[in-house]
Amino acid sequence: MEKGNIDNIYEKIWSERDVNMLSPLQLAYIGDAVYEVFIRRFLLEDKLLSVNELHKRAIEFVKAKAQSDIVHELMNVLTEEEIRVVKRGRNTKSQTVPKNANVSDYRYATGFEALVGYLYLLDRQDRIKELFHMIIEN
Repeated sequence: MEKGNIDNIYEKIWSERDVNMLSPLQLAYIGDAVYEVFIRRFLLEDKLLSVNELHKRAIEFVKAKAQSDIVHELMNVLTEEEIRVVKRGRNTKSQTVPKNANVSDYRYATGFEALVGYLYLLDRQDRIKELFHMIIEN
């Protein structure tokens, strides 16, 4: 990748059409990273935790079962568009399922990550904050 392209990564504005052209697994790929950073930043507020303890607590938020539970709790506050994205992610067949997750939880977790990626790429920061606030409160 040439230098000019790297500079543009932070400035790129994704259209709904561009984002909708991505596969649900691509949306989940970026959504996973965004959610992980959010959780890590949230956990850093407790400055007394060791890195090992931070890691253990982060896993409780980002494992497939937790994300599946989260998306189920959020379903009644999601818009029709957001539910559509979750369902696209949920219905996508993955080549693998982590050994510590069942297939249903993994699929819903993929749907949740796809939603986070979708909102992130469309720069819907207020909606992400709103949903993350609900996640932390519950």
